[in-house]
Amino acid sequence: QVQLVESGGGLVQAGGSLRLSCTASERTFGSYDMAWFRQAPGKEREFVAAISWSGRTTTYADSVKGRFTISRDNAKSTTYLQMNSLKPEDTAIYYCGGTRATGVLTRILNRYDYWGQGTQVTVSS
Repeated sequence: QVQLVESGGGLVQAGGSLRLSCTASERTFGSYDMAWFRQAPGKEREFVAAISWSGRTTTYADSVKGRFTISRDNAKSTTYLQMNSLKPEDTAIYYCGGTRATGVLTRILNRYDYWGQGTQVTVSS
């Protein structure tokens, strides 16, 4: 059973930056595709960004493209989400998800089998 632990959330003013981290307990972390999703109050959980097991392939939601960067360090079993130029509409609980790599990097929520507990990001205007 893979356990994921997010950290790095907090309160930031609009235009500011935060870096989220997601550390996995699994020693075979390098065989998992990883993603970040977010859920705002009263809304469904939505895709933010994903990265392939090797780190060579990434994909982003249009709403964050050019502002957020997903990366990973397999030696540390950690995935990162660098968030710049934050907007109030980025306010949400951010979750990292993991799934065994299949060769196709997915944005689909229910394709991810393992989830962290979430970290709150609040952007004030």
